[in-house]
Amino acid sequence: MATMNISLPDALREFVDEQVTRDGYATSSEYLRELIRRDQRRLQLRDMLLQGAQSPESGSADSNYFEALRQRAGPRSIAQRRA
Repeated sequence: MATMNISLPDALREFVDEQVTRDGYATSSEYLRELIRRDQRRLQLRDMLLQGAQSPESGSADSNYFEALRQRAGPRSIAQRRA
């Protein structure tokens, strides 16, 4: 694993320290890695949404469409969501 040093103003450093303590991270590095991962997922989702918006329409999402999705997911998935 590579090391990266960053400089933060005191106010940001205090904020990071508070988040580490509040959310139970072991270190500030762990907290920052989690923030970076969240941003990566956010950008991936944004790209997928843009791709979907640019793709041709493939049909309507009516009640039959959602019922077919429920059938494919099966009863186990429904029970897991309720738990």
